[in-house]
This record gives sequence, C-alpha cells and structure tokens, in this order.
Amino acid sequence: MKTVTSARSSGAAAAVAGAAMMSAVVQDGYGPAGVLRLAQVAVPAIADDEVLLRVRAAGLDRGTWHLMTGQPYLLRLVAGLRKPRNPVPGLDVAGTVVRVGPAVSRFRAGDEVFGFGRGSFAEYTVARESRLARKPASVTFEQAAVVPVSAVTALQALTGAGRVRPADKVLITGASGGVGSYAVQLARAFGAEVTGVCSAAKAELVRSLGADHVLDYAAGDFADGTHRYDLILDIAGNPGLSRLRRALAPAGTAVIVGGEEGGRWTGGIGRQLRALALSPFLRQRLTMVTARQRSSDLDTLAGLIESGQVTPAIDRIYPLGQVPDAIRHLAAGHARGKIAVATAAAALPRPAPGPARAETAPA
Repeated sequence: MKTVTSARSSGAAAAVAGAAMMSAVVQDGYGPAGVLRLAQVAVPAIADDEVLLRVRAAGLDRGTWHLMTGQPYLLRLVAGLRKPRNPVPGLDVAGTVVRVGPAVSRFRAGDEVFGFGRGSFAEYTVARESRLARKPASVTFEQAAVVPVSAVTALQALTGAGRVRPADKVLITGASGGVGSYAVQLARAFGAEVTGVCSAAKAELVRSLGADHVLDYAAGDFADGTHRYDLILDIAGNPGLSRLRRALAPAGTAVIVGGEEGGRWTGGIGRQLRALALSPFLRQRLTMVTARQRSSDLDTLAGLIESGQVTPAIDRIYPLGQVPDAIRHLAAGHARGKIAVATAAAALPRPAPGPARAETAPA
C-alpha cells in the first residue's frame, strides 16, 4: 500500500493536536480493498468527553468490510452516500491514553484501555469515555483489540436478545468466526450446552473454545429434526426462517446476528425484519440484535477474560501497511477467530506514570 500525504488536514484539528501528523489508513470512496491507502493525516482533536489514544493494536471485523465497500447500499444513508464520512476505517482499538477531555473522569494519561475508537487503523484515534474500559492485564494489546465489536455483539445476543439460561441447549452458526468464537465461550461461561456449526477445517478450533458438540455444515443439516435447541444464534448466515424454526424448541428463541448474501441493497436486513414481523404470531421467538457500544459490557468482558473464561482467538496479526491484505483474508472466509492490526505506535515509548491528565502533543 503506497504512502501518500493527505491534502485534507483539518486546520482546527491540527491546531488542537499541536499540528502533529500521524500515519493512518484512509479511503476516499467505496470499493474493494484497493481503495485503502496509507497516508499522513492530522492527529485528531478530542471533545470534552473524549480520549486521545495512542493505538497499539486494532481489530478487524466484518462491519469494516461493509463500510469499505459501502454495501449493502442502505448502509450509505448512515455512513455517507458517495464516500465514508470518516475516511479512516477501524472501530476496535486497544492502546494507551495520551490526553483526556475536561469531562473525562475514569481515565488519565498512561492508562491502558480497549474499546470502540473512531478510525482505529491509525497511530492515534479518538474514543468516547463511555466506550472504553481498562485493558485486562492478562492479555496483549492485540488480544484486547479484537474483543470490542465481536465480543460485545456476542454478549448482547446471548444475554439481551437471547436471554440465555444455565443448561439451555444453544446452537451457534458461524461458530469459528469473530462473533461466533466469543459466543461459544460466553455461552459455556453462562452454563449452556453449546453446539457449534462450522466447516470441518475449523472444527478443532471450535472444540478448543469449549463447544460440547461441533457440526460440519457441509456434512449435515442442523435443522434435520434430530435436535431442538432452546436458543439459536444465527451469525452472518442466511438460512430461511422456516429452517431456523425447525431447529428450535417449541418455545425457543432464534437471534439473527447480522447476515450476508442478502443482496446489495439491504443485505440480510430483510430477513431480520421478517423475523420481527412474524414473531408476535408464534410461540417461538424470532429476534435480532443491534449491538450497542457500552463500557459496562466491556467491563463484563474484561472480568471474564481475567478469570480465564474467555480468551480472544487470533488468527493473524497484520502491520498497519497491510490492512488491505487483512481485509482480503477476512472476506475470503479464511480467518479462524479474529484478525488484529498492529500499528507503528506499538514501538513508541509509553507515557510516564503520574497524576497528569494530559501528555505533550505527539510529534
């Protein structure tokens, strides 16, 4: 990926950040991985309730691919019609606090944190205080960086939408992917009996995550009537609602988490909306999850990680300049677990500990 200098530096942002520049992955339009390039841009300014982070690692999730391509097209109503409103992609982040806004009370310069940033494929990023938590000491920055998007989605799908209970029989499709790898571990931590659906090549990974049973989707059908499940998490799949219902217990719940292959305009959203419309007329419950970015969920996950009940499963770690290759690897379906991106900031010295609430602007 060629390094170029961006001509779109914000004067106000540069002034607040001390006119400092940083390396970042940027995109000027929608398209395949080739639209991404490495550029020099201004270090972002922070609002009163925000934190400036020195990025040590970022995580890659399927949503990043959708924002890169601008598909489904419905997404562009939120992200930007002709090009993304935020040219720097990346949401998952783990790093060190550099500066905090005057309204921030939970963090100070030098703290190691993880959570949801605003453009984390960069040496520095900005995050709201309410979307961060302290990094678990037992994991690396790369491991922490691949937690937020996928693990929070899995947690909310299980506990919020799915209302999982101990001893529930839980089926998880896409069990070897980003959200699925956390859903398997979390469901086990909550006392459920877990069946994971994946390819034969990834079966051993899913077993190692704690699944009680593993089904090869190419060799069998989870909806053949042999087993019924109290809760199904259908992660980024496309089975019809009737097929999901055949695998559900009479009063079971199916949670649709994302969806692929639903067309360029709406993606899997149409299936989710049909599920919500049908559910009131059934004894079975059909629902969906739209994950919210909350520090309380990150704190919960940090505790589960520290206790050893959840371990981030990393497939590969790419340097910042190879983000396009990382996205191609993800889009091809080769990833087992999560993909991390290590930034150049990982080589910079950590801020000295102390009571200061701000560090000298990065040079």
